[in-house]
Amino acid sequence: MNLNHLAIFLAVAEEKSISRGAERLCISQPAVSKQLSDLERSLGTRLFDRLPRGVRLTEAGETLIGYARRLFALEKEAETALSELGGLARGRLAVGASTTIGSYVLPGIFAAFHRRYPAIELHLEIANTDRIQEQLLQGILDVGLTEGFVDAPELESEIFLEDEMVAIAAPGHPLLLEAPVTTERLCREPFVVRERGSGTLAVIEAAFHERGLTLTPCMTLGSTEAIKRAVAAGIGVSVISGLTLGLEREAGRLAVVEMTDFTLRRPFHRLHLKGKQESRAVRAFRERMRRSLSSRSWKAYQRL
Repeated sequence: MNLNHLAIFLAVAEEKSISRGAERLCISQPAVSKQLSDLERSLGTRLFDRLPRGVRLTEAGETLIGYARRLFALEKEAETALSELGGLARGRLAVGASTTIGSYVLPGIFAAFHRRYPAIELHLEIANTDRIQEQLLQGILDVGLTEGFVDAPELESEIFLEDEMVAIAAPGHPLLLEAPVTTERLCREPFVVRERGSGTLAVIEAAFHERGLTLTPCMTLGSTEAIKRAVAAGIGVSVISGLTLGLEREAGRLAVVEMTDFTLRRPFHRLHLKGKQESRAVRAFRERMRRSLSSRSWKAYQRL
């Protein structure tokens, strides 16, 4: 097995097409097909099922792709370590963040980092907590920032911020007339929640479970913005990050439900792969985060 064959295999696997894999590598489709056949022959197993439209990994292919990703991630790490001997004059930083962090915490930090290091190419992947952890394990991301629980033993985590969760309802909702209300009373209302795999949902369910309560969602949505719109439309109530609520609360589109027995603060985690050398770009990004989150303007934003 040689690295050239493995690079072609990975491109075709990720593109799910021989022709698109060839385009990505800027080589001809026949050349890609031949090299894949050579790789399969050398390994003594078929890596792809050829379909009428594209290709699909076989069981052997699914096994190999994990090793291929880790190998090329290690190659990238070596290149980065050597290039950093000349400073942060070039490079790429891939950050993965779960939805609340990616949408409400990172934009200002990314802007400040780019002004300081304009030659570093920044990539931000916003996904749920499970997906961010998966991409860290595959070596696709350099840093992961999540609000959910850390499940993978291969990942190390540290808390970089705490977030207060609040119950919300549409202005004029009958529940607001009863406030303050108990958690048990809140649970009797139709609940709008995030999708399974979301760190926000996991934290809320765990907090309710500790009180012997279970949520029964009336609607599941894939983003906090969608949840806020659904609640504002009167579909139900929800529990969301206080960081996401400033504009809607000021405009009178959403109201916070006062609670008698519910205070939930959740940690935001910074994750990295155990044993992976931290690049200078990652260290610079971590320092930029620390400065931004300790600034007066950020603390004022948190109080909205």
